[in-house]
Amino acid sequence: MQWNFEQLRLFVSVAESQSFSAVARRLNRAQSAVSTAIAMLEADLGMLLFDRSSGRQPRLTEAGLVLLEDAREILRQCERLEGRAMGLVRGEEACLRLAQDEAMPYQPVLDSLEALARQFPRLEVQLSSGAQGDVARKLLERRADLGLLFHHEDMPRALERQRLGTIEMVTVCAAGHALAKTQYVDRHALAQHRQLLMTPQDSRYPGGEQISPAVWRTDSFYSMAELVMRNLGWAWLPRHVAQYPTYLNQLVELRSDWAPPPLVVELVCRRDEALGPAAVWLADCFAEHLQAIG
Repeated sequence: MQWNFEQLRLFVSVAESQSFSAVARRLNRAQSAVSTAIAMLEADLGMLLFDRSSGRQPRLTEAGLVLLEDAREILRQCERLEGRAMGLVRGEEACLRLAQDEAMPYQPVLDSLEALARQFPRLEVQLSSGAQGDVARKLLERRADLGLLFHHEDMPRALERQRLGTIEMVTVCAAGHALAKTQYVDRHALAQHRQLLMTPQDSRYPGGEQISPAVWRTDSFYSMAELVMRNLGWAWLPRHVAQYPTYLNQLVELRSDWAPPPLVVELVCRRDEALGPAAVWLADCFAEHLQAIG
């Protein structure tokens, strides 16, 4: 077989855009060149990848559907290879830019950074925090090298993620809330009161299920805790946020018949940029400290 990676890239691009001409325009090529490259790939593979007789838009054949994800994985492996090679050329980082979700448990982060300073004393560290979505955006815009965030389904394809651990979610309300004196609350009781949720609605974070007809939304777990503390609704919060010193004696953890699954903490980086030794070391250290508090 004589097919090449450029043909695979064109195959995936045409499959995703469902248009030879759109891919050609984006790459500033003649449409015939794109079509020819795909035809040569089909010849090398011995099968048709697109059905060109079904209308103006090329549609994947059954074989094309089967091979599409394989092609994507080959391209991802190429990106990893190129990124790893660049990392080896660079050697140890001069600067590590770490972006984290603002609701990340602070003790494991601080303990890990303190250990990092001892292990890599000459390394410059730039630490930034943000609300939902900010960490992934900084990585995509190459304004961060490494990210710590909570897992959600809509992770951009250009990012690689590694599970580090989990954080328990708890159901809370203000000490003066009507639910606070209830020994046990079921789903029906929770639905009678305003619920505080993460935004946007399709974030798919654990604890994102709306069970009350009345909701307020925010992009920050700490903002949510402040709203709960002011008796504006009940919420599901990471346990370490609910137990933050500011909220002691202000928030009440409710015993309930339903609780969301734990938040999954992930280390995230760009797939096409391999992590340097300091970043890899920090990831292992943070996972260790995170498991300790679990």
